[in-house]
Amino acid sequence: MPPVPLLRPREVVRAFERLGWSVARQRGSHIVMTKPGHVATLSIPDHPEVARGTLRVLISKAGLMVDEFASAAER
Repeated sequence: MPPVPLLRPREVVRAFERLGWSVARQRGSHIVMTKPGHVATLSIPDHPEVARGTLRVLISKAGLMVDEFASAAER
């Protein structure tokens, strides 16, 4: 399994947007993303960096593999 990249919140949001997710709202220090037809919502913490464990859970909730997310984040 490839390592989860260490990214800033805006980079994570941009990668999920490339994968079809959109920002629904931001309340305080969390950015909430949704995707039509997908039950889960993603809550991305707006901190200096998103922890690797947190990012792994977000990727899993989105129904993705780490390498799929990593390729979207590299673009």
